[in-house]
Amino acid sequence: MAYEMILVETRGRVGLITLNRPKALNALCDQLMGELGEALRAFDDDAGIGAIVLTGSEKAFAAGADIKEMKERSYPGVYLDDFIGKRWEAVLTIRKPVIAAVAGFALGGGCELAMMCDLILAADTARFGQPEINLGVIPGAGGTQRLTRAVGKSKAMEMVLTGRMMDAAEAERSNLVSRVVPAAELLTEALKLGEKIASLSAPSVAMAKEAVNVAYETTLREGVRFERRLFLSLFSTEDQKEGMAAFAEKRPAQFKHR
Repeated sequence: MAYEMILVETRGRVGLITLNRPKALNALCDQLMGELGEALRAFDDDAGIGAIVLTGSEKAFAAGADIKEMKERSYPGVYLDDFIGKRWEAVLTIRKPVIAAVAGFALGGGCELAMMCDLILAADTARFGQPEINLGVIPGAGGTQRLTRAVGKSKAMEMVLTGRMMDAAEAERSNLVSRVVPAAELLTEALKLGEKIASLSAPSVAMAKEAVNVAYETTLREGVRFERRLFLSLFSTEDQKEGMAAFAEKRPAQFKHR
C-alpha cells in the first residue's frame, strides 16, 4: 500500500513506522491514523517481524490531533462515526510489542498514542502533555485514564486541568517512560530494543505482553492466575525446550518461534 502520511521500513525483524506530516508537526488526522492502522496490522501479520517501533520527527512525535479537521464536527457526527474508536486505537489490537520512540512534542492525541504503545523510549528533548482543556474539551483517546495509571492521580490531575507539559526527565521520574536517551541516539536505541525483543521466542513475547496488560485491568489475584496459566502453557512450546537446554549447555538459544 502507498502511504502519504507515514513512512514504513523493515530493519531486520523490526518494523519501523515514522509519522510524516512535518508541516503540521505530525498532527493526527483520520487519514494518518487510518494509514497507521494498516501499517501496524501488516507488520502484526508478518511472521518475519518480531517488534514494531513507532516514531515521529526531531521536533514532534505528534503535537496533537488535527484541530482544523475536528473543529467543525458535531456531536451526532462524531458519535455515529465512532470518532477515535474507529481509526485511532488500532495500536491496542496489535499483538506484537510496539515501542514509541518519542522526541519533541507528544501532546494531546500524540501523548495518548504514545501511551497506547507498550513502552515509551524518550529523547531528552521529549515533552508530554494533555492540553485539551485549553480548547474547551478533555482528552478523548484515553489520556485521563492511561496518564493517571502511569503517573498517579495528583500529577495527572494537574496536567489535565492546566495543560502543563512534562519534560523527559520528569516523565522518567514519574514512570511515564521506560528511560531517556540523548536525542541523537533515540532511533538507534529504539531499534536496538526492538531487535532484542524480536530475537526472543515470539510465543513467549506475545504472552508476556498480554500478561502485563492484564495487570492494568484486573485484580492481583486474577492477574496472577492469568499469568500462571500462560506460564504453564509455554511448557508445550519448542522454544521452552530450546531456551532451557541452551541455558543448561551455556550456549545462545536458537528460537524457532513455535
